[in-house]
Amino acid sequence: MTPAARCSAAIEVLSDIAERRRPAADALKDWGLGHRFAGSGDRAAIASLVYDALRRRASSAWIMGEDSPRAILIGSLRLQQGLAAPTIAALFTGDRFAPDPLSPGEQARLAEGSLAGAPPEIAGDAPDWVLPSLAAILGDDLLPELRVLARRAPLDIRINTLKRTRDEALAALGHLNAEPTPHAPDGLRIPIGADGRGPALHVEPEFLDGWYEIQDEGSQLASRLSGARPGETIVDLCAGGGGKTLALAALMGNAGRLIATDGDPRRLAPIHERLRRAGAEAEVRTPRAGRARVDVLTDLDGTVDRVVVDAPCTGTGTWRRNPDAKWRLRPGSLATRLTEQAIVLDRAARLARPGGRITYITCSLLPEENDAAVAGLLGRVGAAFRVIPAERVVAEFSPALAPLVRLTRSGLQMSPGLTGTDGFYVATLERRG
Repeated sequence: MTPAARCSAAIEVLSDIAERRRPAADALKDWGLGHRFAGSGDRAAIASLVYDALRRRASSAWIMGEDSPRAILIGSLRLQQGLAAPTIAALFTGDRFAPDPLSPGEQARLAEGSLAGAPPEIAGDAPDWVLPSLAAILGDDLLPELRVLARRAPLDIRINTLKRTRDEALAALGHLNAEPTPHAPDGLRIPIGADGRGPALHVEPEFLDGWYEIQDEGSQLASRLSGARPGETIVDLCAGGGGKTLALAALMGNAGRLIATDGDPRRLAPIHERLRRAGAEAEVRTPRAGRARVDVLTDLDGTVDRVVVDAPCTGTGTWRRNPDAKWRLRPGSLATRLTEQAIVLDRAARLARPGGRITYITCSLLPEENDAAVAGLLGRVGAAFRVIPAERVVAEFSPALAPLVRLTRSGLQMSPGLTGTDGFYVATLERRG
C-alpha cells in the first residue's frame, strides 16, 4: 500500500471507531480481516496513523476547525508527525486509493491553525472532566505532563534474571540497539522507528527462550518497590496475564512461595505459558467462572508476608499506549473502578499477617484511585494498618528514583514527564503487630 492509501485506510478506521464507539484495537482488527491484501507492514503503519490521530484528537480538531476523522488525521500528521503542509497535500491527491484533495479551507487551516489560546483540555488532549483531578496531583506541571502523555511511549523490556543478567542480555541483543533503562536495573530500552513501530520482539529467539518480557520501566519499578525477597510468601492478587508475577518471581529468585490469582479467571489464561518460558515458579489459583465464585485464598488469611495489588483502574497513566481509552473514559467507569479497588484492598488486608505489607499499585494519575483509595481502606480497617512513608520505601528498594517521583500523602506517583515511564502510583501499607 502507498502512504496515501494508508491514510485512506486510517480515516476509514477512525470513522468506524467514532460511529460505533469501539476500542481502536477492535476496529483495526476488523479492518485487517476485511482487507486481507494488506500486509503486516501496512497494518502496522495504519495502526500508527490511527493511534497518533487519537493521541492528538482534540488539538487536531482545534487547528482544523472540525472533528471529523479526516480532519483529525490531517491535523495529527502536522502536530504529531511534524509534516509540512505540502507533504500532507501530496498524500491527499484524490488519485486511486488516496484521500480526496485538501480543500482551500483545509489548506488554510494547515497553514494558519494554532494552539495559541487553546484551553488545557485541547492543548493537552484530555477529557475536560478529569482535569481537576489531574491538576490536584500535577499542579503547575499539568499541561507539560498532558503533552508528554500525548506522545508515543518507549519500548522497554525486563531482563529475566532467572536466566540472564542485564549485561549478558545486552551483549546478546546488540542487533536491537538496546540501551539500559534510566532507572530500572533489569530493564533495556529498544529504539522505535519514525513511524512508532519497534522490532517484533515476540519472535526473537531470546524472547522464546525466556530471557526477557516486554514491560514498561514504570511497571518494573513498581514491582521492585514491593520489596519482594527470597523466602517470603507473596500473593499477587490481581495477576492478570502475569507481568508482575514474573517480575516478583525473579526478585525472589524462585525461593519462597508466590501465589498468583485474579478476580477474572479469563485474564489468567496467558500466565501459565509465560511462567514456563521464564522458568519462574508460582502457584496459580484460578477462581471458577460463574456468579458464585469461591474464594481461593481463604487458607492464606493472616499468613502472607507481602500482598501485591495491581488494582484495576482507569489507566490514565497509560494514555501514551492506549490513546483511545482516554476518549472512552466516563465518570461511571471511574466509579466502577473505585468500587473494585475497595474490594481488592479489603481482600488484601485479610491476607496480610501481622507485620506483613500490602503494595498497592495503579497505572493511574487520578488521586481518587490512589491516595483516596488508600485512605478508604484505612478508614475501614481502623488502626490495623499504617502507611509506610514512600520516601522510606524508595530509599530502600530504588534510591535512584527518589528525586524524580512526586510524593503524595500516602504513596508516590511516577509520570511520563518526570520519570519517563507510564503513570504508576505505588503505596505501601503494613499491618500492625
